[in-house]
Amino acid sequence: MYWLLSASPPPDGPQPPRSLEDAQDSAGEAAGWIQENWSDWLASGARIVFICVVAVILRYVIRRAITQLITRMNRRAEIVDSGNALRGLLVSGERRRQRSEAIGSILRSVASFVILGTAALTVLSGLGINLAPLLASAGVAGVALGFGARNLVMDILAGMFMLLEDQYGVGDRVDAGEASGVVMEIGLRITQLRGDGGEIWYIRNGEIKRIGNLSQGWAMASLDVQVRADEDLEEVRAAILSAGEDMSKDSPWDELLWEPVEVLGLDEVTLDSMVLRVSVKTMPDKNLSVERELRWRVKKALDARGIRIVDDRSLALEAGRAPVTLEK
Repeated sequence: MYWLLSASPPPDGPQPPRSLEDAQDSAGEAAGWIQENWSDWLASGARIVFICVVAVILRYVIRRAITQLITRMNRRAEIVDSGNALRGLLVSGERRRQRSEAIGSILRSVASFVILGTAALTVLSGLGINLAPLLASAGVAGVALGFGARNLVMDILAGMFMLLEDQYGVGDRVDAGEASGVVMEIGLRITQLRGDGGEIWYIRNGEIKRIGNLSQGWAMASLDVQVRADEDLEEVRAAILSAGEDMSKDSPWDELLWEPVEVLGLDEVTLDSMVLRVSVKTMPDKNLSVERELRWRVKKALDARGIRIVDDRSLALEAGRAPVTLEK
């Protein structure tokens, strides 16, 4: 109890330096330890700074190279399209721009992830951190995330392949099975379609099992012309070809019709009527409008020559018998 009555601190408490010599020894030991490790610290810091600088420069150079490559490819495609009017009609500028931007964004993101991830692992290894448990934990987390977000991964992979393979683009009319319409936007996860009624369809890319592109290549406009069985076939054929030739000379049909109107022949012959099949190759997704206009012009051409277009109902009424109808 003596130390409680005295003013001195407890024996096991912090003790001040007993003398100036002890303080000098402690400072010398600290200075020596710093001096011994200073070179290692400086080398590690310089190595970390060097790795970060190289990673940033490499990331900038690669991203810029990808951007210039995409721009050069677009410029080369525009030059080729300018000398080929047909190809210029098939590939729109908006479609090419969005596709190239999406592909460039994917490549830049992958390059940044690889470069920065490698730099981070190198820095951690330089700091003496054991990466084995970290990589094992990241692998387990990646597997768990992959199982939990497999639909998301599937959508992104499907979107990447759709863009790389150029299956469809903005402005194309497509049939995706459950929905059809004009492509408004293509994302890595979702494709947006504008339906015929104005509705917008959001379709996950991973759920698209098959796709029908109605805006690539060309389309066929077909119609059946039914006339009386006693009409002159050569006269009917001449009237149809004349209507098609006049149509091919008028705007805008001169751009929509890619081949002359062709009468394929008799598609059906009965005692009262005969059906002629007419077809023409058109610009993609313009076959319906061409069919309507061609049907209008063929009707006027046949009327001008005194040839009547008939159907089964009118023939039945003229024969004095009731038309045959199918009941539901």
